[in-house]
Amino acid sequence: MPGSSAPLATCVSGPGLASTASIARVAAASWLGSSAARTRATPSRANSATVSAVMRGSSTTGTLSGAEPPLGCDRIEVMKVRIGVSLGPAATPQGLTAGVPLLAEAGVDSLWLSEVVYGDLVEPFTGMTYALASSRHLKVGTGVAVLPGRHPVLVAKQLTTLAALAPGRVLPVFGLRPARRGEAAAFPIAGSRAAIFDESLELLRLLVTQPDVSFSGRFFTVENASVGPLPVKPLDIWLGGSAPEGLRRVGRFGDGWLGSFLTPAEAGAARMQIQEAAAAAGRGVDPEHFGISLAVGALTPDLVKAVERRRPGVEAATLLLATWADARRMIGEYVEAGLSKFVVRPTAPLPGGLERFVDEFVAQMLPLQT
Repeated sequence: MPGSSAPLATCVSGPGLASTASIARVAAASWLGSSAARTRATPSRANSATVSAVMRGSSTTGTLSGAEPPLGCDRIEVMKVRIGVSLGPAATPQGLTAGVPLLAEAGVDSLWLSEVVYGDLVEPFTGMTYALASSRHLKVGTGVAVLPGRHPVLVAKQLTTLAALAPGRVLPVFGLRPARRGEAAAFPIAGSRAAIFDESLELLRLLVTQPDVSFSGRFFTVENASVGPLPVKPLDIWLGGSAPEGLRRVGRFGDGWLGSFLTPAEAGAARMQIQEAAAAAGRGVDPEHFGISLAVGALTPDLVKAVERRRPGVEAATLLLATWADARRMIGEYVEAGLSKFVVRPTAPLPGGLERFVDEFVAQMLPLQT
């Protein structure tokens, strides 16, 4: 992988993920059992380990058989780097109908649909339904849908229905509020948005994991509620956000995190904060469930304004990637920081059309997957 030829690996101890973590850079000879001296892991604050291991070749997957794990690890398992696509401004009804078959035929891992109420972009849950029905293997996610302002029972019903129709291909990611401030009125709430979000997540998780739910909270009350057959493969509920409270929320309630507009160092620090919050709540977040959304292409005025609004004082060019080479380099840096899931979106309308964008994505991004 340009910028880092090292696939991610996780330190596993006992029956599950290690409760103590380590991060180490380990030479290929050390992992592959040569006579070179073994490299010990360096203690870290993180709850679960990620290890950057320089491997022979770029297609190593699965457990590193024959490798001697660092001190404190029973075994080392290579993490899966996966890179999906958001169509960005091309996610209109016409763009979706043209893009889904292109992505599916090219073997792209996943498609992600943003929550943008005003304008031409498709509504994410409707778009998910179309994309899942129009493909056999493509995973489809919301990146990121607003939960406060939607009733969690109805959301749970939508998700379990989609999961039954397309098992293992539904990837919900939720956030606190819409990215565009003017769209907040489309998600009316009566109370603290953060408190409603927390309670919504609590109830949503119960509904998609239990056949019969009775719940009484500040904002929602249900009795003997069922949303139908539960998914055969449990749904993972990912969350967005980058503020300290948002990261703590991921640790308390989330199965994964999809960030945006963060440098690799900031994203790595966020990952550690999430794991610490999860440990404090007596739970864990799978170390493979940390990702980020990346914008590639021309730095449009609207996108620069969005960065300035989200990250005052931060140079937009440090967070937006002008070329595919920039994207490859930056993904390598995020991998070094412990992230393994990526959503790549174009910053502007595609001058060469969707077909060219997908061809370039396949050529430039798919070789980075492990």
